[in-house]
Amino acid sequence: MSPSPANAGNELQGTIGRATYLASRCLAKVLRTAEVGASLSYPAVDLLPGPVGAAAQAAGAGSKTWRAYLSTQGAGGVNAKDRIGNGPWSNAKGVQIASNVADLHSSNNKINKESALDEKGMTVNGRGDTPNRHDILTGTQQDGTAVAGSDDATCSNWTSSTDGQGGAVVGHHDLIGNTNGPNFWNYSHKTPGCAPANLQRVGGAGLFYSFAVN
Repeated sequence: MSPSPANAGNELQGTIGRATYLASRCLAKVLRTAEVGASLSYPAVDLLPGPVGAAAQAAGAGSKTWRAYLSTQGAGGVNAKDRIGNGPWSNAKGVQIASNVADLHSSNNKINKESALDEKGMTVNGRGDTPNRHDILTGTQQDGTAVAGSDDATCSNWTSSTDGQGGAVVGHHDLIGNTNGPNFWNYSHKTPGCAPANLQRVGGAGLFYSFAVN
């Protein structure tokens, strides 16, 4: 699912300096980093990990149909969990991450630093590594739904990169780091603003999950 062109949530601009593509159905957890352009719609973001290069092709992910795991808020808002297909999902080494959407959003899922592999089978930096990159943008609650209310949890539906204003909900792919709250893969805390420096200060790099639906 994606918002209609009339919705503000259709534009994904500015906030995301680099994007991490993580997960595919029956192969999932193919994770890729790529530059995000200045003005991206949901379809454009979804297409970014399509031709992921030789490494992903070798992993069998090059022909997948991808969906960004990003919620949007407000009128026409979209739940991230409604965009990613039905599962099951396994990582690049064939380890099953979750059997279906409900499993993915339960404590039974197998997402962690060891299973969140990139397209070369490598782990992504987490807490204790330099630099720490464990904050993954989602704009999403633990159950996979968009954050309700007027409080900005999506950097203005992924259109803002303003320093010190707004914020985005992030999860921790390594499941550690927040001593005062949850450390779920898709839900941990908000960023202190939307500029790249704001994300980096708390352990992020503008990364987000993208699941293949086929």
